[in-house]
Amino acid sequence: MISTHDIFTISNQKQFEKIALKVFRFQFDNNIVYRDFCEFLKVEKGAVKSITQIPFLPIQFFKSHHILSSANEIQQTFVSSGTTGINTSKHLITDVSLYEESYRKAFAEFYGNIEDYAILALLPSYLEREGSSLIYMVNDLIELSNNSDSGFYLNNYDELIAKLIELDSSGQNVLLIGVTYALLDLIEKHSFQLKNTIIMETGGMKGQRKEMIREELHQILCNGFGVTTIHSEYGMTELLSQAYSLGDGIFECPNWMTVLIRDTEDALSYVDKGKTGGINVIDLANINSCSFIATQDLGKKYPNNSFEVLGRFDNSDIRGCNLMVL
Repeated sequence: MISTHDIFTISNQKQFEKIALKVFRFQFDNNIVYRDFCEFLKVEKGAVKSITQIPFLPIQFFKSHHILSSANEIQQTFVSSGTTGINTSKHLITDVSLYEESYRKAFAEFYGNIEDYAILALLPSYLEREGSSLIYMVNDLIELSNNSDSGFYLNNYDELIAKLIELDSSGQNVLLIGVTYALLDLIEKHSFQLKNTIIMETGGMKGQRKEMIREELHQILCNGFGVTTIHSEYGMTELLSQAYSLGDGIFECPNWMTVLIRDTEDALSYVDKGKTGGINVIDLANINSCSFIATQDLGKKYPNNSFEVLGRFDNSDIRGCNLMVL
């Protein structure tokens, strides 16, 4: 049996691969949907000797199936926003402490002690619905910051502007985490010159504005907030871990997560580093659901294992996934 200690104390690639293969065998045995998928691809458990031989479950399965590797009671159900279609993804969580350990450790790894920050959250489209994993995480980070100035903002932009100026000018380290369109709304109301604030965008216009390329978006946000870089978070309903970008849209994973880039023409093979393809994620915190997920994001990976997200497949691009949907 794989312990959570094994997952969250991974320190090198060799260790990661060893535990990933253990998790694969565990999920093959305990996740009916995943095993059926592997058998559909004629992949035998004993034949998988490296992470590149592991089948990656298309993310769409979270819309149509219960993806579970545990028989324990479901503690929490995270639901996607459903902006890309009527069907929403559901991630059934049998041990929410795994999620908490994953994002708390990752935050500490990338940003240090949470108590050094005031956390301001501008996440209107997430706050206005039930079951957001992002709201669960940010709410916990707000509480852990132990700072009376931390909190959520919905449409009360004037209050947020005043608070942000007050905290930043007092020398307080601030993390403003916001959905992209709301951050743009904020800087249209006020132009900032922030010295002690990290701006982190969570991606997505949620149908509120037209999509923009990252370089243009980040330049507008840098100008509007008076900062030199925009941070980003790469996470999704179907994952219990996040990758972070500290600027320039280049993401790094915590040690229990990695991405592989699959060929857009052949979903079962991989492209070289620096080339564009579909993003496959290994998230070992997903021990009780599925740790091997083929996303609908396009990206490229670099020699130091960082990666960039370049956009999403449109429906005509998902050739490789079509043959994989049972």
